[in-house]
Amino acid sequence: MNLKKVAILGVATLSAVAMTACSNKTTTNSNGKKNKGTVALVTDGHGVDDHSFQQSAWTGILSYSKEHNLKRGTNGYQYFVTGSAANYETSLQEASKNYDLVFGVGYELKDAVSSIAKKNPNKKFAIIDETIKGQKNVVSANFLSNQASYLAGVAAAYETKTNVVGFIGGAHGDIVDLFDAGFTKGVNDTAKKLGKKITILNQYIGDFNSSDKAKAIAQTMYAKKADIVMHAAGGAGDGLFEEAKAINQTRKASDKVWAIGVDTDQSNLGNYKSKDGKKSNFVLTSVITGVNVAVKDIADRTYEGKFPSGKDLIYGLGTNGVSITKGQISSKAWKASRTARTAIIDGKISVPKHPSK
Repeated sequence: MNLKKVAILGVATLSAVAMTACSNKTTTNSNGKKNKGTVALVTDGHGVDDHSFQQSAWTGILSYSKEHNLKRGTNGYQYFVTGSAANYETSLQEASKNYDLVFGVGYELKDAVSSIAKKNPNKKFAIIDETIKGQKNVVSANFLSNQASYLAGVAAAYETKTNVVGFIGGAHGDIVDLFDAGFTKGVNDTAKKLGKKITILNQYIGDFNSSDKAKAIAQTMYAKKADIVMHAAGGAGDGLFEEAKAINQTRKASDKVWAIGVDTDQSNLGNYKSKDGKKSNFVLTSVITGVNVAVKDIADRTYEGKFPSGKDLIYGLGTNGVSITKGQISSKAWKASRTARTAIIDGKISVPKHPSK
């Protein structure tokens, strides 16, 4: 779901490609033989430092490679940055030459992964946050992000002082629906329990790139008294953090507005200095999509000779595939979110996958 601003694409792509090429040296084990369980990640043009899915996937590969004593290079692990969608298949084909398992992350790589997997039936591939059906050499991994978003909704309902919160979506689709539906349900269920009447402002950008639009939407929501706004807008969500920072720099630290991050822990985007000169942070929590968990799990299974052939693996709260950070949630709200987490895992709370119309 994550996409960075197009303006930095060229620089990011060139630097990442250069880094990959310089480090793509062959490594061998102590016997000079090909290592078992080599793994590669093919990214979009934003590389592995996008503060989102690609970065999380790379973290999973690093963890897996450390555990299995693999070194970076053609006989260990590597990532390949692709400058444009037109070159996804080329990068995937190149990666499949030297690596046992190749990962592609996100809907943009779905068709390319499917195509190259058909051309290389003896190679293994994985698509993350998408589904490819009917291909035995491809495993899919998806996430119950609605479950974690529900917990963020619980926290928001407890923490709001104005009883107005907001949700900013990227483009409409099944993935963003999960975040929207879960957050909305969590807020509404908790508001009812607390005897609050909470208004949820909801607006979509239309894409995952326009951070300026996200900033404008956030500005409007905060102006309408929202004191907590969550986003599920990929790189466009940077605009939410920019607006929250701009507002908070004019206020005392005790009177801040909050943002809720997505995909990875985005607390680093919330650092600022308040009007009264205090260092503070406005990220209440982040909804974590455990791409690293899925990547390591799939790589481990493949290493053990148990590649999940043709399966669609689902990661939710019960497998730690999704979660929220403790962040700056109060102890009372955190306890409520933990109670809700257990109830969801036990099937006592059902979280919808699509917002009600």
